Amino acid sequence: MTIEYAQTGPRVIVALDFPTANEALAFTARITPQQCRLKVGFELFTSAGPTVVETLVEKGFDVFLDLKYHDIPNTVARSCAAAARLGVWMLNVHTLGGRNMMQAAREAVDQATQRPLLIGVTVLTSHSADDLHEIGLGGDTTSQVLRLAHLAKQSGLDGVVCSAQEAPQLCRENGNDFCLVTPGIRPSSAAVGDQQRIMTPSQAIHAGAHYLVIGRPITAASDPLMVLAAIDRELRNPV
Repeated sequence: MTIEYAQTGPRVIVALDFPTANEALAFTARITPQQCRLKVGFELFTSAGPTVVETLVEKGFDVFLDLKYHDIPNTVARSCAAAARLGVWMLNVHTLGGRNMMQAAREAVDQATQRPLLIGVTVLTSHSADDLHEIGLGGDTTSQVLRLAHLAKQSGLDGVVCSAQEAPQLCRENGNDFCLVTPGIRPSSAAVGDQQRIMTPSQAIHAGAHYLVIGRPITAASDPLMVLAAIDRELRNPV
């Protein structure tokens, strides 16, 4: 795996946080695969099933299937293999599943005809240090992210989901070819919402992020094309 994966194609991943396939597909009719990639998460996948993923892939979109697999190794491996057969560009597992689970996922993905990127979820960007302490994870948020990211790399994953605030240290410790996918990205004019650890697009890229997950600032915009174009200009001409 080399840094080339982030040098071609859009770096913005739009989160399709819609309750139904009809709403998601109506939105995607307003954009093109040349402008962004797409993320399908729990709500849409539960509502619409694999068909919506296959439809988006057929339309030419790179799809990040964000289901955060976390189960026994065999179950996760079989789930990853099924996801790869859908033609997804990227999928993820939860690093708290441990080394054996992540290695099983790696082996399953490597056997796929079309090999998607396999990344790990470390600490959700909605979690604060208090949240981690409450569920029994000691230390601060950053130390947890760094520890789990190191385990993900040792287990053969291509990268991790992380806050852009952790990206600089993750790059230093794991190298620039370790893929960093960053939610919690908000254009400077957008509301913070329910994210705790956020950055603007240009700040995130400067910090070392490879891909930016952005949802409501784009999907709820009256003109999503205009928002995508503005983000693209910001990334091409950072302040």
